[in-house]
Amino acid sequence: MGSKESVLRVVGIAGSLRRASYNRGLLRAAVELAPQGMAIETFEIGEIPPFNEDLESTPPEPAKRLKAAIRAADALLICTPEYNYGVPGLLKNAIDWVSRPYGDSALSHKPVALMGATIGISGTARAQAALRQSFVFNDSYCMAQPEVLVTNCADRFDTNGNLTDENTRQHVRKALVALVEWARKLGA
Repeated sequence: MGSKESVLRVVGIAGSLRRASYNRGLLRAAVELAPQGMAIETFEIGEIPPFNEDLESTPPEPAKRLKAAIRAADALLICTPEYNYGVPGLLKNAIDWVSRPYGDSALSHKPVALMGATIGISGTARAQAALRQSFVFNDSYCMAQPEVLVTNCADRFDTNGNLTDENTRQHVRKALVALVEWARKLGA
């Protein structure tokens, strides 16, 4: 972990594969809006194969790269959609790979911030609640506030998936500043 003067290194993950997804746009906005003293490295999880406990001690390369990136980072940022009231399988799969084998989780004691965007009115609240359960088991420190629950996101993003709504951008910026403070309190 770094000192107060060092840059907070954050791994950012979008839980959607769709090129113009709102959550990929939310992650791009987070990279753009990162406060001074924070650097967000995005990581693609689409190449990670389904979790197989038989391979957890010798994971496939994409899972190994993600686990190494998270382990080396000071914090984790996840932008998640909500599918059927829950976490996208792709995202849960990535979490399973980086948290295994038992006792060798890259998520242990890692500060985590969650964000999510949806066309509905829930703002991914259920998906974020389900993710929090995974992080409790992994002894990760999931930031409670401010929550970033982007509702009716079709009105907040352009056709290329870029976040254009200034109020939402301010909320993302505020959450990133809070993540820096949260991670520093935890010793990052």
